[in-house]
Amino acid sequence: MWQDITRDEITLRPCFYVKHAGYDVISSPGNRKKVRIMKNLKEQLMHMVFLLSACVSILCVAMICVFLFANGIPAIGKIGIFQFLAGEKWKPGNNIFGILPMILGSIYVTAGAVLIGVPIGILTAVFMSRFCPKPVYKVVKPAIDLLAGIPSVVYGFFGLCVIVPAVRTLFKDTFGGNGQSIFTASVLLGIMILPTIIGIAESAIRAVPERYYQGALALGATHERAVFLTVVPAAKSGIIAGIVLGIGRAIGETMAVIMVAGNQARMPKGIFQGIRTLTANIVIEMGYATDLHREALIATGVVLFVFILIINMLFSILKRKEVH
Repeated sequence: MWQDITRDEITLRPCFYVKHAGYDVISSPGNRKKVRIMKNLKEQLMHMVFLLSACVSILCVAMICVFLFANGIPAIGKIGIFQFLAGEKWKPGNNIFGILPMILGSIYVTAGAVLIGVPIGILTAVFMSRFCPKPVYKVVKPAIDLLAGIPSVVYGFFGLCVIVPAVRTLFKDTFGGNGQSIFTASVLLGIMILPTIIGIAESAIRAVPERYYQGALALGATHERAVFLTVVPAAKSGIIAGIVLGIGRAIGETMAVIMVAGNQARMPKGIFQGIRTLTANIVIEMGYATDLHREALIATGVVLFVFILIINMLFSILKRKEVH
């Protein structure tokens, strides 16, 4: 490419004669101004597109909040907040709407899934990011990504056909039950949250600057100590984010839990006994619910929504403390 300064034949203003790849272009100040204007218009257009996308997202969340609270809060007022949140019996036919068994069921199942899934997920992420040979990584990584794409109902069939009979065979003589229990649901949800935790935790560990690891080695640490005592703590924020998203996935799961948890609307009597979660309660009864019964199910959704908000707020508080 070469340039030559010449004069515009009409205005006698200086311009550049540019020849590039066989094309002749006159780049005068007027043309450069037009290009600048077009560039600014494109930037403003894309700015408006991004702003509109953000507004649509906020609008969707706001509409969900308005729908839930507008339909759920009046039902809580009719039933009574104490009777609704602390009631131990759910009998819609008798206008008895106590969701404490479902609240405890959701908490127990989610806690069990966290106890099972979080250690396995974090250790797997550490292995894949710092210890895994490349040939093994090429096999393990796609397998974990495939786990994330399996539908919930397929997980439910797996739990119903494999985990439930195994739990019934191993623990029936000792603890009783038919295999559909808190323990079974926790195991299945622990498997389901693994891809979320592993993916985010691995990305967080890989994002830690290499100088952290090299500095630990320079101070005499072994490879294992450098990874677990230097790299992993430095990735704590990302790992916690993965755990929080895993908890959100577990507490909001419905289809798989319905198929393995037993769905008895009663107070939990043991980890090998059946329970019903908040999400399962909504899905099972919403199809035929009317009047106050339907409003009570929507109010159950309000409680679930508040649970998710509390989890996100706790995560924000932890991140804020870590920054300070």
